Amino acid sequence: MLIAIGSDHAGFHLKSTLMQWLIDNDHDVIDLGTNSEASVDYPHYGAAVGHAVADGDADFGVAVCGSGQGIAMAVNKVPGARGAVIRAVDDAEMTRRHNDANVACFGERFTDPDTALEALDVFLTTDFEGGRHERRVEQLAELDAGELV
Repeated sequence: MLIAIGSDHAGFHLKSTLMQWLIDNDHDVIDLGTNSEASVDYPHYGAAVGHAVADGDADFGVAVCGSGQGIAMAVNKVPGARGAVIRAVDDAEMTRRHNDANVACFGERFTDPDTALEALDVFLTTDFEGGRHERRVEQLAELDAGELV
């Protein structure tokens, strides 16, 4: 699988851990930065990950900041990107099964590396259920297009 990954400075260490795990598990990785602890703004990195996934340049995305919340907000501004904040393994499973999330968003300050690694594995290996959830995901696409009020 091809995974786009990005973070701000507050998520840099967890991003590095997750990226190495992806590489070790035979995933191809697009590293969209940042690559240091120097202060940067999360919207740029969230948008980059969101665009990589929404444009079809990556199968899934991973975005990390201090809380996971800010970068998720940035990801979700990109039409076609569906970012979900994941703090537990159950979050990863349910957001894939029910929401067809395509970007896993983590908060380095709130999720320990072992939990994040396990959750990422579950995120990447869990399929979307479809069924009754399909129309809801379609409504998200309608929101992206300005068609649902």
